Amino acid sequence: MDPFLVLLHSVSRHLSTGELADLKFLCRGRVAKRKLECVQSGLDLFSVLLEQGDLERERPGLLRELLASLRRHDLLQLLDDYEAGAAVGAAPGEADLRVAFDIVCDSVGRDWKKLARQLKLSEAKMDGIEERYPRSLSERVREALRVWKNVEQEKATVARLMEALRTCQLNLVADLVEEAQQAQGSVSGHGEVSTMLWESAVTSEAP
Repeated sequence: MDPFLVLLHSVSRHLSTGELADLKFLCRGRVAKRKLECVQSGLDLFSVLLEQGDLERERPGLLRELLASLRRHDLLQLLDDYEAGAAVGAAPGEADLRVAFDIVCDSVGRDWKKLARQLKLSEAKMDGIEERYPRSLSERVREALRVWKNVEQEKATVARLMEALRTCQLNLVADLVEEAQQAQGSVSGHGEVSTMLWESAVTSEAP
């Protein structure tokens, strides 16, 4: 089955009735009122957006904006996995990076631009992120990290992220990331899959 449709189905399953109503409200300027009245699930809404060309496999930015408005970090991570081409059983390095991203998103706050500059994001890119997420510092951080990862690909590693954090004098955040890496190493050393730590983090963030 198409991985993007699998993603949409998964997102739809995890939306509450209230969240679906919020998404329909946000899409009023894109979807005709008559069509919105027929929407009974997230999948219905996504199907309409796909038909209209507002949502595409190669450009899932609208989906990211909608999920960010709901503050559903767990569903945003599913989208991150899709865009990175990551399966549930991602490589340990990928899982390590996702855990590091969560820590950084929760801890950096107003220093996000300092970190973004260290990760070589342009001022224009940062302005775009700020405009897209005007009320959520954590989502600005997450988007900056996502952009960095997409640009750097395999060069985007936990070690490089920690180096950038320390260069920005965000040593406490770097220490938290390092501690998480050590904890994951301990789990892996006992024969457990390292993604378990990531799944635990996602579960704890879910509303």
